[in-house]
Amino acid sequence: MSDSENDTSNEQMSSRSVLDSLLETGLHEMQRERSGLLLSGVSAGLDIGFGPLMMAVVLTLSPGTFGDLTTELLLAAVYSIGFMFVILGRSELFTEHTTLAVIPVLDGQASFRDLGRLWGLVYVGNIVGGLCFTLLVTLLMPELGVVDPQSFETIALKLVDHDLPWLFIGGVFAGWLMGLLAWLVTAAQDTTARLLLVLIVTGTIGLLHLPHSIAGNVEVLFGLLVSDAITLTDYAAFLVLATVGNAVGGGVFVALLKYGHVVRGAN
Repeated sequence: MSDSENDTSNEQMSSRSVLDSLLETGLHEMQRERSGLLLSGVSAGLDIGFGPLMMAVVLTLSPGTFGDLTTELLLAAVYSIGFMFVILGRSELFTEHTTLAVIPVLDGQASFRDLGRLWGLVYVGNIVGGLCFTLLVTLLMPELGVVDPQSFETIALKLVDHDLPWLFIGGVFAGWLMGLLAWLVTAAQDTTARLLLVLIVTGTIGLLHLPHSIAGNVEVLFGLLVSDAITLTDYAAFLVLATVGNAVGGGVFVALLKYGHVVRGAN
């Protein structure tokens, strides 16, 4: 066998090992108790809120705003903080499971009912955790002294001040990137590499201002609670379209395509 054939075989084996790891993890999560999944989802919803909070702090303290390159890069970097807490802390995040939990279904080892159960518990936990974080910060905000309520409004408007089709399409791209992150983090060999991957991928989501249903839940809730410019309708439209877009992006563009190319490549 030639060197090029060896390299191709090793690449396929590596891709297969990543797929097998994701498959094993997805099946394990599907078999967890409801209470464990729900609590892990709440924990993720709480932890991810630190990203939007730090974005508001940066906007408050920075002389620049959206559109200024330095401020935009800094905002994208701190946006990733919450994702680092969640992903490295092994909490359950809905947008990871748009890829992770779909793979066992594609492989025939789990049903759509199993998928719906996992998605439902994790998603509800994420949303409840985000709401609790938002309420807690809003109550403590006057004591923090480093956050201007106007910053929360500015961040929320950046997400909701778009046409509805954009929320869905942007959500597809955000879900696509989160699905890629789940794949890449599984393939990474050490914690440093995983940290860099989380920073790069979620920082890209932040820099492009793509609607991520769970982090965005906190961002828009902050605006809803502190500003009259954000309405309950804005919040509901964002959450529904971002969630559906995220599910399509992770489920189709990552889970379905990568599962297909790895399985077909092994045959």
